[in-house]
Amino acid sequence: MALDGAFLYTIKQEIEQVALGSRVEKIYQPSREEIIIALRWKGGNAKLLLSAGANSPRIHFTGIPLENPKSPPMFCMLLRKHLNSGKLVEVKQMGLDRTMHLVFESVNELGDLVTVTLAVEIMGRHSNIIVINQDGKIIDSIKRIDNEMSSVRMVLPGMSYTLPPIQHKINLFEASPEEVLKNLETTKNAELSKALVAIFQGMSPILCREIAAYVTRGTEIYKDDLTDDMKTRLLFFLNQLKSKINERQVDYTIVYEKNGKPKDFSFIEIGQYGSFMLTKKFDSASELLDNFYSERDRIERMKQRSNDLLKMLVNKSERISRKLHAQREELLECANRETFKIYGDLLSTNLHQLKKGIESITLQNYYDPEFSDVQIKLDPSLQPAQNAQKYYNEYRKAATAEKMLKKLIKQAEEELIYLDTVFDSVARTTGESELLEIREELSEQGYIKNYKNKNKQLKPQPPLKYVSSEGFVILCGRNNKQNDKLTLREARNHDIWCHTHNIPGSHVIIVTQGQDVSDKTVEQACIIAAFNSKARNSAQVPVDYTEIKNVKKPNGAKPGMVIFENNKTAYVTPDENTVNQLRV
Repeated sequence: MALDGAFLYTIKQEIEQVALGSRVEKIYQPSREEIIIALRWKGGNAKLLLSAGANSPRIHFTGIPLENPKSPPMFCMLLRKHLNSGKLVEVKQMGLDRTMHLVFESVNELGDLVTVTLAVEIMGRHSNIIVINQDGKIIDSIKRIDNEMSSVRMVLPGMSYTLPPIQHKINLFEASPEEVLKNLETTKNAELSKALVAIFQGMSPILCREIAAYVTRGTEIYKDDLTDDMKTRLLFFLNQLKSKINERQVDYTIVYEKNGKPKDFSFIEIGQYGSFMLTKKFDSASELLDNFYSERDRIERMKQRSNDLLKMLVNKSERISRKLHAQREELLECANRETFKIYGDLLSTNLHQLKKGIESITLQNYYDPEFSDVQIKLDPSLQPAQNAQKYYNEYRKAATAEKMLKKLIKQAEEELIYLDTVFDSVARTTGESELLEIREELSEQGYIKNYKNKNKQLKPQPPLKYVSSEGFVILCGRNNKQNDKLTLREARNHDIWCHTHNIPGSHVIIVTQGQDVSDKTVEQACIIAAFNSKARNSAQVPVDYTEIKNVKKPNGAKPGMVIFENNKTAYVTPDENTVNQLRV
């Protein structure tokens, strides 16, 4: 997941084609390590993002609005001083290293035309943005590096700018076929992809793995085991790669995990993962990077913002589970209540044998077919009739406790099911508006105190919408409140309701409009229900389906909780490709 030198070269081409000759209109610094330069030219404008963040160093055009601080930081003020109305006259890259220089012509305080260079160094945690004057001296940098931080290269105002240490590797655009093979032969024996990373400048592991997959036809092989045919294929691929980059005929591709999380990207089509990953193509390098980092940051932000909810739900579920265990243990003890009644009856029948002060008595149990003897403990301080009454009281107490415990156990079990459905909804959220809706639901149910959506711009999202291969609209709730609205208010009597059997998940509605629905559409709706549930990674998931008229909500039931009858059950395997193809 690295912006390599080869990808940076395609960004250089993009900036040169789009913005060379443009002028600086405005400069912002939305965060400590990010700079936005607004460029304008005749007939157009764009915002250039420069980031020195350790986990996302990059440079590209961006269309994502970023909030700026009320007062601009000092580094931003310095850039405005030196680059305001400056003209972008040159974009330079040092070989295929991850260093790009933006050269601007601007007018200084004396009215003289000078050149100011903005060096963008993309090197992980060592990334930096450095302002350099026309004499090669550092004006300032977004990260100052002194001798305590680095003994190799200091970056401080007034010092001469020096390039980062150069890696002694070959350049794809400059190396001859003979040079490629020679370097490959002399490098340490390793898997072909790792050997390519070791010899080529600015080529990331994902790019080298894709080259190796093409050369070896998908098999893992060490570089010393390359055949002549494989070497020919390697040189052919490298030549094609060079031509595609120069002619700007590349395929900007992001690789996604099955859960939709961006994993990696490159400027060529990625096929090394097969069906284990998803891919998506973009029209430009900037569009790809904008999408990749914004989606990754959104997922990370969603993860952070949902952590408190998930933690609360887990803690609440654990407390209820412990309480439920204790109630079930107590209920087992109540099962002996009939014994108390028998003891009371036996004592009442044999009061003439009892005397105050005795601690126990053995009586014949006439409830037992064998008429066996039973020993009954007594309270010496009580009269015989009082001892009998004591056992009757224990019987009534146990009977009342059993009735209450059964009710409490049922409530606790229903609450655990509800919390499980909320947990599943939170785990599947893809946007902040969905998370806010869940928070409002938990507030209404008393799990969160007085929560209100203060961000009025975030409106509740509509249900997920799909269209079956036969043209039927299929709707899927995003959370419990949407499930209730969809099932109980919006669906019609003859629409078909689907839900995973005894598994937390979304309500799915097939909008029939009074028409008969084929088994194919029902199967697709069941696959959607299984995918939008806790069982999305399972196989042969049971999904119940029935007409809406057979679905009811019990009085006092929590959001998303319904009962149904006259249902059938289908067994399906959630398939992400099928779901994505059907989604609108």
